[in-house]
Amino acid sequence: MRRVSARRYELVFSGGEGPAEDLVVVERTAAKGPGGHPVYADPTGIIRAEISDRDEVRVLASGGHQEAPQGVVARPLPGEAQG
Repeated sequence: MRRVSARRYELVFSGGEGPAEDLVVVERTAAKGPGGHPVYADPTGIIRAEISDRDEVRVLASGGHQEAPQGVVARPLPGEAQG
């Protein structure tokens, strides 16, 4: 059974060495990624990621010479009330 993707996620980027982590909140956009799943972006549009209905993350390049980070984890955030 497929579940509905969250409207917002917290992306966790591990720093590689040690326990350091960077956190970025992304929100669902109207775009679909190469795998057909929703694309999420941070407010600047620099961080863009396709997130599947199983919370699998594919970070998408938003500019030239950008390397996609590996091992990014998506944590669903509770959505705000729709008004």
